[in-house]
Amino acid sequence: MNDPDKPIDRRILVDAIAEVKDMGREGLAHPSTKPVLTGAAVGAVAAALLPVVSWPIGLVAGAGFMLYKRIRP
Repeated sequence: MNDPDKPIDRRILVDAIAEVKDMGREGLAHPSTKPVLTGAAVGAVAAALLPVVSWPIGLVAGAGFMLYKRIRP
């Protein structure tokens, strides 16, 4: 059931694309770059320890999670 106080946010993809473009332009000077890179590294290490998941999947998952947390805290 949907909560009327929290409307469904349909702009997350647009916001994510804008954030990634800004990160690409500004490099490490952008405030989101370091947390997203850290999340990617943690995801890759965690995936390397798991027998089923490979490190590229963990890298993308970790980066995606941290990007989401930066966009929607």
